[in-house]
Formats: sequence, C-alpha cells, structure tokens
Amino acid sequence: MFLTGIADESGKDIHTQIKAHKELGWDKIEVRLINGVNASTPALDELAFDEALAAITDAGLTVAGFGSAIGNWSRPITADFKTDLEDLKLVIGRMKKCGAKYIRTMSWVQKDASEDQWRDEAYRRYTDLSKMAEDAGIILLYENCTGWASENAERMVEFIKTVDSPAVKMLYDLGNVIGHGMPDPWAFYQTLKPYIEYVHIKDAKFKGDHVESNDFTYPGEGDAQVPRILNDIIGSGYDGPISIEPHVATVVHAGGGEASPEDLYNAYIKYGSMAQKLVDDAVAAKG
Repeated sequence: MFLTGIADESGKDIHTQIKAHKELGWDKIEVRLINGVNASTPALDELAFDEALAAITDAGLTVAGFGSAIGNWSRPITADFKTDLEDLKLVIGRMKKCGAKYIRTMSWVQKDASEDQWRDEAYRRYTDLSKMAEDAGIILLYENCTGWASENAERMVEFIKTVDSPAVKMLYDLGNVIGHGMPDPWAFYQTLKPYIEYVHIKDAKFKGDHVESNDFTYPGEGDAQVPRILNDIIGSGYDGPISIEPHVATVVHAGGGEASPEDLYNAYIKYGSMAQKLVDDAVAAKG
C-alpha cells in the first residue's frame, strides 16, 4: 500500500507538484494536469511531457497513474468517441515511458441521449477501450463519478461484470458519493468493496438526496465516513494505492483558479498530512 495524490491540486507546474509530494514523504505522483493541461491528451505535447517526466524521475519519484479525461464530465456520450480512443492510444505510450499501470476513466455524461442509448453506447465504448488496455498491459480504473455506470453502486458492479475484462478495475472515490447527493456512503462502499482496486480520499458535506455538493472538506470533516471506510477496507486486507483528491482549494470541473498558489499548496500539504494520519491509524488498528 502507498499514498499518493492528484498532484495538480498542489500547484500548476510539475516542480511545485514534486515539491509537495517530497514534503509529504511520498515517492509516487498521480499525474493529471501539468500547467493546466491534461497529460493524457495531445494538448500536452510530447516534449512537455518528457520534460515533466524527467523532472519527476530526477526527483526520485515515480508515476502512480494518470487522471485522464476519457469519459469524464467534459465528454457527453453523444460526442465523437474518436477523442477518447486517441487519448488512450497516446497515453498508453506515455504510461510505458514511465512504467505506470493505472489510468482513471469514467462513463460519459448523458446529455441528449436516451437512457437506453446512454447505457448501450457506454458499454460499447468501454469494451473497445478495455481491449486496447488488455493489449497494452495497463489497467483502466473506472471511477464512481460522472457517467451511466456511476448512477448507483449496483450499476457500477453490473458495468464491471458485464465488460468483464482483466484490464478493468474499480476506483472508489469516497467523497463522490456525497458530492453526487447519495445519502448512504457506507452502503455504497459495501456494495463496491469486493471490486475496489484503487482508492481516492475525498470528503464533502451532504446537501440532500440527489443534490450535488461542492462543499468539500478536509478528510474526516465531512459526511463521507472517510475514517470508518478507511478503517474497514484496510482492516479487511486492502493493500492497494490510496490517493488524495482534496478539492478543498479548487475544483477542476468547476473552473478552478479561485485559490492563490500559496493557499493551494498549503491546503494540499495539510490534506495529505491528515490523510496520512487516517491511513496510519487504520493500519495500527488492524494490528
């Protein structure tokens, strides 16, 4: 088991992101945005990626995984699937360069599609992506965030089972349950528990059934039952990655940019330190 984090929440440039992880004592970094550009897309050119990777390597860090835009909140199911295919093809090459195993994905927003169209197209697309991942020897992490499969816990399990690929695993984000207005994070977690490969620590205040919440908090201060779930999953033998996605200073999909660089960095360090303590306490309780 190791701790890491979505590093752009500490700062825009890769050197700030590296500094934050070294200050936290973490030797792995989850790469999403570099200077505001997603590293899993061609918008970040190969030279810029190679320079960032060299900085990561020179600092003695490795890449835990990538936070892609594949199927995410910015990509409706009615949009051209070619964009996702091209992103995955590109990022597979980058993952091989840095030895990363994991890439985070979602299952597209509905927009104007019918429920049946949304479901059928999500399955078709994700099956194609899974075949590419199998051939490349990487793992697609499906996150409980936006998309057809994330509407409830049972649908997520159905999605994983139906796609039925060794290259598809589940990423469980503790705070997204509350963020998307689901009232019972413990029940949601219990349904997904046997399938969890990767954990994101996030926390938020509940605003009501099916009411979106951007009221994100430090871990353990919201309604996502973060300490309880960490104690349970670690106590049950979970030994996989645990990554922070704080959202306390900025929210990428809400525009971001409202925090000063100093506030962003300090919030990330505080959040990472609190998350580390929760994990350490859970490990100690396990005995």
